[in-house]
Parts: sequence; structure tokens; C-alpha cells
Amino acid sequence: MPRTVETVVYSIEELPEAAKESARAWYRETCLEHEWYDAVFEDFETVCRVLGVTLRTSPVKLMGGGTRENPHLFFRGFASQGDGASFEGSLEYVPGGARAIRAHAPKDEELHRIADELQAVQKRNFYQLTVTIRTRGNYCHEHSMAIEVERDSPTWQPMTDGAEDAVTEAMRDLARWLYRQLEREYEYLTSDEAVDETIAANGWSFTAQGCRFG
Repeated sequence: MPRTVETVVYSIEELPEAAKESARAWYRETCLEHEWYDAVFEDFETVCRVLGVTLRTSPVKLMGGGTRENPHLFFRGFASQGDGASFEGSLEYVPGGARAIRAHAPKDEELHRIADELQAVQKRNFYQLTVTIRTRGNYCHEHSMAIEVERDSPTWQPMTDGAEDAVTEAMRDLARWLYRQLEREYEYLTSDEAVDETIAANGWSFTAQGCRFG
């Protein structure tokens, strides 16, 4: 025979600390948005445009039947050996990049340093350096990127000493910068404060043990 069972449920604020941890673990495992990194990727695309990096893209079909171009951005994290971020694309000199990156991210000294390094090495090579970036292997960190640097000189002048290493390291530093932004975003979204706020905003209820109810 059917019967009615009454269960007392609680909001996240009403739970004891141990039960709160169970509720938070449920959220982190099942409710964090699949594409939580979208905002970080969008900002990175802007940073790349400012620095002269054109990201490689591939078409992806949309539910409505259309397509969109997805940039070749990759990452894996955040606590295992081999974790990191990488990207594919090309680089050419863009006038005013160092000034523009300061306008976009006025407090980000690492981006300022990368932009300054790229501008300096381009200046030494009469702004003729071009770069192709591809990924290789099964990892996503900065050293999985194969970086080819060339000088497009009409008189066949070679690159200056150290130019290839400088550009290569700048691109790897840019991948490291992306990984740090992803890590910070993930840490924020999974922090106790952010999780509690999201759970409360959705009005989810839990048993006294912190199990999701309903």
C-alpha cells in the first residue's frame, strides 16, 4: 500500500558543517557547468588578438543546425602531473600591441612582460617574424606546443641570435598564463563561498546528512 513519509529538509545555511561539506561535494561533482571556462577562453581570445596571435579554429555544429568556429584551446587540470594549457595558431607583429594589452589588462604585469618581449624581439628583426603553433602528443601543457619561428625577410636575412628562443618562450608563457586564469576561475567557482551562494540561489534543499532532496 502507498504510504506517506515525511522528511525534514534544510537549506544550505541551516545545515551543520559536516552536512554542508556533503552538499558542496554533491554540487561540485554534478552541478558545475560543463563549459564553466567559457569566460576565460573569451578573454584569452581577446588577449591573443591584441598580441597578434590568430587562433586556429574548427567548425562545430550547433543544435539549431548552424555552425560556429571553436578556437583550438586545450587544458587539463588541476592537480596531476602533466596538467596545463596549450593552443594552436599563428603569430604576426601587430603595431601597438604592448600599449593595447595595457589598456585591456592594466594590472596584469605578466601580460605586459610578454607583450614587451614580443615587441622587442620583433624590433630586432624589423618586425618580420612569423610563428606557427601546433600541439603534439596527448598532453595539454605548454611544452606540448610545437613552435616554428621564421623571418619573412625580402633579403633573406636570418633571425637575430636568440630570437627563436625568445618567441618560443613567450608563447609558452602565454599558455602558462591561460592555465593560471583557468585554475583561478575553477578555484573560485568551487570555493565554499561560491558553492553556498549558488545552492542558496537555486533554493535546493537537503537532508540533515547533506543529501540533496527532491
